[in-house]
Order: sequence, then structure tokens, then C-alpha cells
Amino acid sequence: METPHSSLLTPHLQAGWLGSLALEFNYDSQGTHLNHCRVQAPLKVQRPFYPEGAEVCHGVMLHTAGGVVGGDRLSFNIHLHPQAQALLTTAAAAKLYRSTGAEAQQTVCLTVDAGACLEWLPQETIVFNGANYRQETRIELAENALWMGWDMTRFGRSARGERFLEGTWRSHTEVWQQGRPLWIDRQWLPGGSSRIESPHGLGGCPVVGSFALVGRSVSPEVVEQARSLWISNAEAEIGVTRLMSGLLCRYRGRSTVEARRWFTAVWDLVRQSYLERPACPPRVWPL
Repeated sequence: METPHSSLLTPHLQAGWLGSLALEFNYDSQGTHLNHCRVQAPLKVQRPFYPEGAEVCHGVMLHTAGGVVGGDRLSFNIHLHPQAQALLTTAAAAKLYRSTGAEAQQTVCLTVDAGACLEWLPQETIVFNGANYRQETRIELAENALWMGWDMTRFGRSARGERFLEGTWRSHTEVWQQGRPLWIDRQWLPGGSSRIESPHGLGGCPVVGSFALVGRSVSPEVVEQARSLWISNAEAEIGVTRLMSGLLCRYRGRSTVEARRWFTAVWDLVRQSYLERPACPPRVWPL
């Protein structure tokens, strides 16, 4: 998707979208509620729903413009107050379109107060050849707070034979708890670089993904259980690591469906271990 070059374009289209989404969740005797919502196009959120009962609020975020182009600036600010529990996902895969040079940026700030739990489970991201994108995510955890999150990224529309030969993709994630870093993850992939084929990069695979749980001590037994949930595949590789206060799973392969299937199985494992409830896949996820 190319941005038209026309003197008739309005200023906000020439400069890119400045979208924002700010949500706050509270917990009381009736359960978890979305008590504050402020949006700016093209970002929106659907009305909350409760497939697990009142304790866990499910929310679906939308990008109504259909995709991200160079110059876009998107920001997400999510705050869970004490004891609140929320699961947030997206309505569809995110698309990062080819840029004529300008960088698109997304900033995510997640604050999880004492005893609260946020599950941040967006659908996959498709990075078109020529995209220029930077994402920064910072999670602030209070004492006894818990965050679970994943990301799945496909570089190039591989079903069409497209590869990520031009552009730049950057992702920077930090999780902090009371001034102490628990997990910092920096990734950078220049299009067409040697990292596309390198065994220390993509290894020739178009899809990478991560699932992390941060805020709880994880036993070696849980790590082994997470590994055992993987169904061996010669075209993909996985890894499971204990963090300072959590668990990290990595996927490198050719299928977002395969990555999601394994991550969902691990999500179910840790959900039952730490929240005493099974996984409840949102209704918008593909079967």
C-alpha cells in the first residue's frame, strides 16, 4: 500500500496518523471494569465482554485504518488498578506497509498495580517488504503484579513469495518492577541483511515469536512442561528459558498458526499454574 503523493492530501494524512488508546481497569466486588477509555483515530476498542465471568475483562483493540504506514505515531496506555484482571487482544493481524522513507512508531505503556494481572495477546504482525517501523513497549509491575504477553511477526508476505529485502524493523521491550529491570529485550532486523539467513538471526525463516510471563518465580518443572508441549517440526525451532522472575518462550519457523498453537498451549499451562483457570481464547481469534 503506497501513500499517494498529492497536494490535495490533508495535513494529518501527509504527516501520518497520530492515534492513541488509553484504558484504565478497576476491580471491585462486582469484578473488573473498564472505567476509563480515551481514543483517538484510527485506534478504537470494542465493548468489553466477560466469557469467564466478572473477574476477567476481555477487550478487543482495533486499528480502523487497516494498516500502519510511514509517519504514523500510535500510542497505547493501559493501566490496571489493584486486583484488576484484563485480557487484551486485537481484532485482526497488524499490517506494516511499505514506507517511502518515513518511520512508523508504536509506543506501548502498560502499568499493572499490586495483585493485578494483564494478558497482552495481540494477533500477529505482517511486515511488508520496505516497511520502516519501530516499536517500544514498557511494562511497569507493582509488587505481586503479573504480566503475560506475546508477539508473532511475519517478515514479508511469504505466501506471495515476498521477502523482507528492504526497510527496517525494531522492537524494544522492557519489564520493570519497583525500579528493578526484570526483562529487557531489544531486536533489530534491517531488510536484506545477512541476519535474514544467519543462524543467529532468522535462519531463513519468515516467522519469529515470543511469549513471556513476568512477575512470578517459575520452577524448572514448568520450563520442562512448556518444552514438552512443542510438537517437533524440522522446519521450526523453539526455546524455553527461565527469566529473573518469569518464563520466556521463543519460536522461529514458517507458520504463525504453529507459533500461536504452541504459545496458546504454554499460556494454558501457566494460566492454570498461576491463575488457577484454563486458557480462554478470545472469540475474534481464527480457529
